[in-house]
Amino acid sequence: MPDVRIVIGGREFDVSCQPGEDHFLRAAAKLLDNEAQSLVSQIGRLPEARMLLMAGLMLADKTAGLEDQLRAAEDRAALAERVASDARTQVERVEVPVMPQPVLDTMAEIAARAEALADQIEERVAG
Repeated sequence: MPDVRIVIGGREFDVSCQPGEDHFLRAAAKLLDNEAQSLVSQIGRLPEARMLLMAGLMLADKTAGLEDQLRAAEDRAALAERVASDARTQVERVEVPVMPQPVLDTMAEIAARAEALADQIEERVAG
């Protein structure tokens, strides 16, 4: 088990952790140190136990706030999914012709005229 030296509120602590988890320990210690430094700058030197308790409570408060925000975001996402699902089931299928019938009729007439002209040209060339 690796031993890691961390600093919280200007005080050093030797802590053991599982192999490969020292970077998680250092990251957690950094969060706790930030809160402890805030306390030290506001209040001054505190007994070690009180500083750690207050810093831990401050982190717990932030965590609780983030959990509330996460739950609210999950609720909004679930509501949005239900609304989208309801909208998908309520959509009626409407078929719209790609080309309106009058346009198709006109194109058919033009094609017939072109074929007639082609026949006339073939007759002149052959005859």
